[in-house]
Amino acid sequence: MRGINTDKITLAHGGGGKKTEDIIRGIFQKYLNDPVLAEMDDGAVLEDLVFSTDSFVVNPIFFPGGDIGRLAISGTVNDIAVMGARPLYLSLGFIIEEGFEISSLEKILISIKEASEEAGVRIVTGDTKVVEKGKADGIYINSSGIGKTLLSPPPSRYRIEPGDLVLINGEIGLHGTAILVAREELGIKADIKSDVAPLWPLIESIISPSVKFMRDPTRGGLAAVLNEIVEGMNFGIRLWEEKLPVSQEVAGICEVLGFDPLQLANEGKVVVFVKKEDAESVLEKMKSHPLGKQAEIIGEVTDEFPGKAVLKTTLGTHRIIEQPMGELLPRIC
Repeated sequence: MRGINTDKITLAHGGGGKKTEDIIRGIFQKYLNDPVLAEMDDGAVLEDLVFSTDSFVVNPIFFPGGDIGRLAISGTVNDIAVMGARPLYLSLGFIIEEGFEISSLEKILISIKEASEEAGVRIVTGDTKVVEKGKADGIYINSSGIGKTLLSPPPSRYRIEPGDLVLINGEIGLHGTAILVAREELGIKADIKSDVAPLWPLIESIISPSVKFMRDPTRGGLAAVLNEIVEGMNFGIRLWEEKLPVSQEVAGICEVLGFDPLQLANEGKVVVFVKKEDAESVLEKMKSHPLGKQAEIIGEVTDEFPGKAVLKTTLGTHRIIEQPMGELLPRIC
């Protein structure tokens, strides 16, 4: 079992980095080995459909810029959208702790309604369970979704080639830092809001055969996504530090705490790999959408560093972008 050296589950195993990959490949795939599941994509491509599921245990439930309801809709919509599919139908499963305030549930449901309308999806089935007080942390939500594929072949890391360019639709690390500030554990004060948003309206505006691959860099941030892409491949990815969109507030928190913004969670960002000759056109379309006003071309695919993701610093040097071992913050989504 590659990388599994403990007999207990730790929080790091749910963080979206190397520990998560280790337990999926070393434990889950030992018993659940369907070839579609083995692709480890954000959604399963099944003929002309994409099917995805996700569970949300964020703490706190309400945070600047959103709440667990908006997060649940956005997370599943985005996982379907980055597979080149139009999200259509969602299911919702609620696990609610005894004593949870009805008023809080109604606020969450309002957010769910608003986010689903933004994404143009229908919530067509669901389930609710209530557990004893102390057996859950307020409320957990599972969301699953089905979408209709619009690209054939679908976006895939196997379509990426040296010379392709890497785009992102705006500032990174906003969700991770918003959750950190909301927890009030470190006494940090900052005016930062989560970027949580359903990305389908933006992705619909750029989707075309020139788009080779898309992924929403949630747990583990850009660093986790880039390392997943290059693993076992004959190409590398080079990001340009001066092009990375990082707000002053996020950069300041990272400097104080020693965090890497590349490893911070996002919930309203999509990283896109595009043919070089089409990159400016895709960038222009991104910038014309409200969710992409701060979009940038942030890097390139290269044959110089096969199997590695690197950052070209403002000093002209290169450093390896390490795969996170686990999420910097647990219960981030």
